[in-house]
Formats: sequence, C-alpha cells, structure tokens
Amino acid sequence: MRAAGLVVASILATVREAAKPGVTTADLDGLAREHIAAAGAISSFLGYGSSFGMPAYPAVTCISVNDEIVHGIPGDHVLVTGDLVSVDFAVSVNGWHADSAVTFGVGEVTAERSALNEVTRAAMWDGITSARVGGRIGDISHAVETSVRNRRAGYGVVAEYTGHGIGRAMHEAPDVPNVGRAGRGELITKGVCLAIEPMVTLGSATTANLDDEWTVVTRDGSVAAHWEHTVAVLPEGLWVLTAEDGGEAELGARGARFAPLAD
Repeated sequence: MRAAGLVVASILATVREAAKPGVTTADLDGLAREHIAAAGAISSFLGYGSSFGMPAYPAVTCISVNDEIVHGIPGDHVLVTGDLVSVDFAVSVNGWHADSAVTFGVGEVTAERSALNEVTRAAMWDGITSARVGGRIGDISHAVETSVRNRRAGYGVVAEYTGHGIGRAMHEAPDVPNVGRAGRGELITKGVCLAIEPMVTLGSATTANLDDEWTVVTRDGSVAAHWEHTVAVLPEGLWVLTAEDGGEAELGARGARFAPLAD
C-alpha cells in the first residue's frame, strides 16, 4: 500500500502543478492517466460503480470545482483564476489500494476560500492524529468535527459522505464519518488502514446530486473543500501512506508518533 501511496502522492502533485487558468478538468485527468500507465499502477476509480447499479465511473480522477464537493467527473470545464479545486485520486499496485485528495486554488483565491481550505486540511490531520490502536472510529469523527467547529463557526461539515477502510479493495469496512462522538463506533485494531477525508463547506452541509449520478454539490451553492490521506494505524504509531514523507512532519508537529514499517 505504501508503493501505491507514493504513486498517488506523485501524481496528485503533478496534477496540482498543471492546474492553471485555461486548462480543462479533462486535461488534468488525461495527465493522470498517462502517469498511472508509466508507474505500472491501475486506477481504482475507472469503471467503479457498475457492480452496484451506478453508472461506471468514466475517469481516473474525481475533480470537483467550487460548489462541487466530491465525485466531480472531469470534462470540458475550463479552470479560471479564483477557482477552488479538489482532486480525489486512487490507484492500486499489486492489488493494494491507496486513496488521497487535495484541494488548491487556481491562481489567486479569496481569503475566504483560502481559510476554508486550510481549516479542512487541518481537520484531516487532527482526525489522523486521533487514531490509535485500541481507540474507536468515533474518536476520529469527533476530532474532525471539533477541529472545524473550533477553528471557524458557520462552516458545514458534510456528514453524508465518509472516509473508509482500505486495502485489497478501495472501499472496505469501517466507514469513518466526519461527525460523531468520541469513544463510539468500531474498535481500531492494529494494522488497520483508513482513508480519512473531511469535506467542509462555506455554508450549509446539505448536499445534492447532479444528473450524472456522481457529482455531489452543495445545495446552497457554497464552496467546498476536501482533503484525504490513507493512514496505517500501527501499535508503534501512524504511517501516512499517501504522504511523501509518510506524515512525519505533520505528525511530529502535533505530537503524534510516526511509525513507518519501512520507507
């Protein structure tokens, strides 16, 4: 999974660098496709959904712009200065999956959008550092929700879409909600890998689905941000499989233990 995580981290960085005014979201997806092939990996997203009655997902990335929260399908949308863009991306290597998402501005963005993005990123890391062997999934949920509420009142924390377990399949048990109570939920056992992914809005957290059956938007039109990492929870500490440094810097800054098996 670390091998897959490093591919995800590298390709997300490449896509982010290419996201300039005038570029389409389809252009970015095409770039990701090229790099997946070069890395010898397999997209976790392409074709997903057909086995449970959804339209087969047609792309290797989910690219959500402004009021799109998650699962945005790349297409002819042209990026402009000021857009807030979330890119969700996952691959498998030798049958093991890793999943991550980043949000970034195109050119200069407003202070309001920049603050939303940082609050969401910080909430992800606060959720990650609350995970421990012997703890509960609700500890993570509570940490994410509390992080947002404490940093900025009036933001919406999306509850309908959650993080998840991950390993041989992209989506495994348990679900990892972004709201909840500490001490509740499934027990976290050693070696479990979790995709922790807060989605936060500038307004209401109420969502709607577009006619493509995939794209999730804010019902009130407010802008959203989305961050995600795949994390291994080990007896010795945490290993962030989709961070280039394994999460060492962010974990250390928060007083959490960094415990790579090998890197």
